Amino acid sequence: MAQNIYSLRRDIVQVGRRIYDKGFVASNDGNISARLDDERVIITPTGVSKGFMKPEDMVIVDMAGKVLNGDRRPSSEVFMHLRVYKDRPDVNSVCHSHPPYATGFAVAGIALDQCVLPEVIIVLGDVPLVEYGTPGTEEFYKPVRKYLKDHDAFLLANHGTLTVGKDVFNAWYKTETLEHFAKIAFIARQLGQVNVLGKKDAQTLFDARTRYGVQSTAVCKTCEDDGVDACVAHGTGDPAQASVKSVNSVPAQTTDVDQDEIAKIVTEAVLKQIG
Repeated sequence: MAQNIYSLRRDIVQVGRRIYDKGFVASNDGNISARLDDERVIITPTGVSKGFMKPEDMVIVDMAGKVLNGDRRPSSEVFMHLRVYKDRPDVNSVCHSHPPYATGFAVAGIALDQCVLPEVIIVLGDVPLVEYGTPGTEEFYKPVRKYLKDHDAFLLANHGTLTVGKDVFNAWYKTETLEHFAKIAFIARQLGQVNVLGKKDAQTLFDARTRYGVQSTAVCKTCEDDGVDACVAHGTGDPAQASVKSVNSVPAQTTDVDQDEIAKIVTEAVLKQIG
């Protein structure tokens, strides 16, 4: 079913301004696209700052990348976007940017794959580190493809981030969630300890995802089965710099709050992000 082209133009422009204003891109970086129908995609133009785009700047291409409408050239990453749409029929928008904290993890070669924040577990699951591929070439997409089936958010090694969603804002919200998680993870590492949820608490959140329509099957890693040493290996890699522990290994604090109730509250809180 064809989407409203005028609404999609406005949505892409608005998300582009948000990405630029938040400092997730510099200069003319980044690209955003949306599926118009089975045969057409609308995408941001190359050489235009995401903070200063106009609806008429958008370019419409067919699934082979041929320009059907627009006075500008499409993003140099257009073929990566098209491949995502071909491989994931459920995806209707793709967002690529360079948010500093998430990109920092990508440059450091560290995946965000641990069960830390309930909201992130529900919305994204884990975020894999995708091997480097030269931007603007087929090599850029090949490493992404092996993760695409199960994930909606990706760290692109030495490059940036990629998120996909059911619409333009859904893809953007996942980028925003990813960057927020990366910033919190960075701060926790500086403080010296990342407490990772145990298997039982993580499973409660995994189970909640399907009830709220989350399509991806990505699941993050807990420390309960492997022990603290394995968690440190997934963290900074240097136990002297930071320790990563299961929440269940931390001395218990008195609480009357039921864990199932916590999960219920969290899932309701993220409904705005997942539609």
